[in-house]
Amino acid sequence: MKTVGKRGLAILKISLPAKRGGGRGGAMRREALTPIAQELRNSPTEAEKHLWRILRSKSMGVKFRRQAVIGRYIVDFVCFEKKLIIEVDGGQHNQNQQDVKRDDWLKRQGFEVIRLWNHDVLGNLDGVFKAIEERLKSPTPALPT
Repeated sequence: MKTVGKRGLAILKISLPAKRGGGRGGAMRREALTPIAQELRNSPTEAEKHLWRILRSKSMGVKFRRQAVIGRYIVDFVCFEKKLIIEVDGGQHNQNQQDVKRDDWLKRQGFEVIRLWNHDVLGNLDGVFKAIEERLKSPTPALPT
């Protein structure tokens, strides 16, 4: 179900089914998250549209996926080769404890998370591109032990 939050951004209300027994436990969540990720790909924010135009171009030298499922989370953009996740956030994410918990889990999986504000992507796309480009040039962080 979609609602409109502050600043006119679309927000999806997500309710996941309870885990069912058997297996390793992640498959049920992935099945539940995949249609949500597809919906998010079909209705990106303006900032996500602008950033995606840059990330999908070959000039970045790596492949990014958008609205990808990792564990029990959906990330805005991910480069699996460089273990880099890029999140484009509005004001609702300011000092959000769920984001801190999510980022900690993703970091334990070996990912680096870069958070960008919508207004930075929309107002300074060249600066955002340069920051991402610099990060892609740096070595990929080692997996946690």
